[in-house]
Amino acid sequence: MRSSNPVFSRRGFSRDNGYAGFNTAPQAGGAAVGTQGNPYAQPQAGNPYAQNPYAQQDLQQGAPPQAPATTGRMTIDDVVLRTGSTLGVLIVTAALAWALLPIDDANINRSYGIGIGAALIGMVLAFVQSFKRKASPALILAYAAFEGVFLGVLSNIVDNRIADGAAMQAVIGTMAVFAGVLVAYKAGWIRVNRRFYGFVMAAALGFVLLMMVNLLFAVFGGGDGLGFRSGPLGVVFGVVGILLGACFLALDFKQVEDGVAYGAPKEEAWLAAFGLTLTLVWIYMEFLRIIAILNSSD
Repeated sequence: MRSSNPVFSRRGFSRDNGYAGFNTAPQAGGAAVGTQGNPYAQPQAGNPYAQNPYAQQDLQQGAPPQAPATTGRMTIDDVVLRTGSTLGVLIVTAALAWALLPIDDANINRSYGIGIGAALIGMVLAFVQSFKRKASPALILAYAAFEGVFLGVLSNIVDNRIADGAAMQAVIGTMAVFAGVLVAYKAGWIRVNRRFYGFVMAAALGFVLLMMVNLLFAVFGGGDGLGFRSGPLGVVFGVVGILLGACFLALDFKQVEDGVAYGAPKEEAWLAAFGLTLTLVWIYMEFLRIIAILNSSD
């Protein structure tokens, strides 16, 4: 599956990697194998378990194949461990930036400049990883480190200069969205299929384009641009951003589920961790923005 974040495009368990995806094209002379009831099922020829008789039987019955007991395949524990490591690096660097980069009147410009520089480096690293065919743990952890510096500086500024306790509120909000989407996904209330994927991608594209237009107007016209990221309209777009983040969490969960079911290599767990981290950072920043807007208008 090729899942994308509202900020960065990233490579997931895609067709060219040979794992479960949105490709349900029929094989020559017949219908796609294993696609009934599973919009993510690959044709038999593209599935790494096609040579496994048990997996082949599962595919013919339209059910995701069960990964065999082998240490070379990704598991949920692998994803949890890599995601925990990535988020751990991000949290540690954010805490260090909060503590070591002061935001008083004499130092705020320097600290903010360091934060913006870290954000740009993190963005470049994220793009590089997104276009690599294989996961690079070093790149992913480096992205988390630089992104943590940026978030630490930004959160400190908002928390101490705009809204006391904003950072903790944003963290709680992000955790609540993550838990809510996970429960809804596991309960089957969210059905991730082709239609869902297409809707989310179209909505995300429109959202990002609007934000880019708003940024251009702000840069060349001054002020808040078109007002999409400030005032009441900014709150509305912030809520839309959080909802989009929640939708991408559902896509991330489906990506992990398919990767485990179709026997993705163990190193693919780093891609899952990368995707989840991107999405959680997106949601956190939208919460932080909303809190800042609401408090700055008091």
